[in-house]
Amino acid sequence: MKKLFKGIGATVVTLVLSLNVIVAFHAYKFTHFYDNKTGANKKYELMSGWDEAKALLFGVDYYKAKINSKPGYAYQTFHIKTSDGFLLEGWYIPKDSARGTVILFHGHGGSRSNIVTEANAFHNFGYNVCMTDFRAHGKSEGNTCTIGFHETADVKATYDYVVSKGEKNIILYGISLGAATITKAMTDYPDIHPSKVILEMPFGSLKDAVKGKLRIMHLPSQPLTDLLIFWGGVEQGFWTYHLAPTQYVKNIHVPVLLQWGKKDVRVTEPEIDSVYKNIATTQKHLVIYNRSGHESLLQNEPEKWLKSIKSFLNKNS
Repeated sequence: MKKLFKGIGATVVTLVLSLNVIVAFHAYKFTHFYDNKTGANKKYELMSGWDEAKALLFGVDYYKAKINSKPGYAYQTFHIKTSDGFLLEGWYIPKDSARGTVILFHGHGGSRSNIVTEANAFHNFGYNVCMTDFRAHGKSEGNTCTIGFHETADVKATYDYVVSKGEKNIILYGISLGAATITKAMTDYPDIHPSKVILEMPFGSLKDAVKGKLRIMHLPSQPLTDLLIFWGGVEQGFWTYHLAPTQYVKNIHVPVLLQWGKKDVRVTEPEIDSVYKNIATTQKHLVIYNRSGHESLLQNEPEKWLKSIKSFLNKNS
């Protein structure tokens, strides 16, 4: 009988250790990007067979997204350094007699190329446009993404770059990771004070973001969510449970436009409702896109996006 219990105990310990090793792999892969030579990012939902099995066991390899789309207008390439030493690359698109400057931030695993369509639209609305690759993305330095924790320094460096040009009317725009990072940056740096903020599909908290990743992979939320957050924190060296845009938006006191796609399986409606409820300002607007998921709302529902953005930009201006 003792041998039986010892055998069961050894099996349980082995399973627990194996699970933690697998989860640690996933946490590492989700936050690290390889220099892009021949690799291309492939969404898990598009995988099948052996690729899907490997992704379940060892996580998905992410590569730095290539710069494969450029603005439709004359632009300047610039380089700026963050306070913690990362060299970032971006584009500045000037506009004659500009109404202000819109700074755009892309999502996880993307680059400034992914938001060129939005950049062109803001330029057409009469604004200068500035867009920067986050660290570990595009052509910026680094290979480690902290899901918005240290990327706040990237937002700050870009904001300061635009301020150095003498700009007074600055609008911050972010999609997914970009939106979440903006909320934390405005908490970490009180001197980031834009005229308006546009947030598209921000996750409610890092825990919510992990749950969204698990939904895509058709895996149970628990105990995997807490294990992923724990190992991610160990690997990154910060307390991941405090990473929560739902709390950061309490520090935003300027007009905010929050947008979300009804078919989004990564960011849920309760998350968006919580973000919206907690935004400090009364000058806030929530627009839901019934035909869109976690994707470019402009590209999927262009008429609605253009109307919504135009109305927001013109309000009280």
